[in-house]
Amino acid sequence: MDFTNWVIILAVALISLTFFCSRAPAGWSIENRARRFTGMRLLAQAVLSFWSALLIVVRGLFALGARTFHVAPQLVLAGALLLIVASCYWSIRGSKLLKPRRLFSAP
Repeated sequence: MDFTNWVIILAVALISLTFFCSRAPAGWSIENRARRFTGMRLLAQAVLSFWSALLIVVRGLFALGARTFHVAPQLVLAGALLLIVASCYWSIRGSKLLKPRRLFSAP
């Protein structure tokens, strides 16, 4: 897959994330808007991290052709795994921030 296709996939993912997460009612307080913005930022970080991990795996391990640098495949996979773990963490935290806060909690 061409690098241009990877950039298009990233742009589509970020635009769809912005479209679905940026809608907020006009009467929301500044605190709720800040929570929503922070949640959207964390989800955007998760998308970027997951995209870069996939790009590293596909272009680093499975690319055919001349290698410009020699790195052990275990290091490439460890870096991609670290990015995927960060992506999972950010997506969990971001989705929790996008949910509305509970006003009352049951004991």
